Amino acid sequence: MNTALRITAFTAGLAAAFGFALGVGNATGSGSSPKPATAAHATAAHGGHGAGGPEPATEHLPGGLQISERGYTLSVENPFVTAGSPTDLRFRILGADGKPVTAYQQQHEKELHLIVTPRDLSTFQHLHPTLAADGTWSAPTAVPTAGEYRVFADFTPAGSSEGLTLGADLHAAGDLRPAPLPQTGRTVTVDGYTVTLGGDLTPERSGSLKLSVSKDGKPVTDLQPYLGAYGHLVALRAGDLAYLHVHPDTTTPGPEIGFTTTAPSTGSYRLFLDFKHQDTVHTAAFTLATSGNTAAPGEPATDHQH
Repeated sequence: MNTALRITAFTAGLAAAFGFALGVGNATGSGSSPKPATAAHATAAHGGHGAGGPEPATEHLPGGLQISERGYTLSVENPFVTAGSPTDLRFRILGADGKPVTAYQQQHEKELHLIVTPRDLSTFQHLHPTLAADGTWSAPTAVPTAGEYRVFADFTPAGSSEGLTLGADLHAAGDLRPAPLPQTGRTVTVDGYTVTLGGDLTPERSGSLKLSVSKDGKPVTDLQPYLGAYGHLVALRAGDLAYLHVHPDTTTPGPEIGFTTTAPSTGSYRLFLDFKHQDTVHTAAFTLATSGNTAAPGEPATDHQH
């Protein structure tokens, strides 16, 4: 478990993200160059996902900010796509020897979690790609609008005691219309469900987030497990898209899903909650500023789905 985001109970990308684990190294292969990173106390990752290999003595950066970390590199086959057009997103995880990694440990029912989000954090996709024998991952998807996207791969290589989250840029051609960070308030509606957020993100201090799910004015008490838990939360830091991926300390099927977290810094975050009910996965998105900090300005937003 990484220290920038403390999870006190069940853990399950994200991917970071949302995106939500946020290494050192230069890019090799296709994809993007590592992004400059702001200071943070540790890598935050989902379900104990951190970096494979021994922990260095120095502090970690949040996950997802780099394309390479501790000998592993995220190599996207074609980082240029067209907005609104279906595409087969293909990528590989390269080891320190430059060869594709072909063996992974399953974490939260999947060998790799893939998160795709634009830099304005307006939409969110949580994908589970397919692994070919040669180490190539593929996931059919389509990005809805033009702009710069971030792709997060959240995984644990076979034989590693911890996992890690790598990030790369994806460029979508089309009619670009930049938008401010969506402002949601503490209650959002998605697919007929009402989700209410309680608690705060406090920099460098453990705190609780509680999300309550209701439908038609009645609490939902029969949530179904999704990726081994009753809720799946990805948080992405606005500005650099540092990725925090957390899972609940809740063992009951609703209506409340609780998370214990520590934000790596002050700022505004987008929180994406996946929950499953009546055999369908729904995603509720919030914008939340850390305690004592004002979120980036923007107009009230309709919740986006993945």
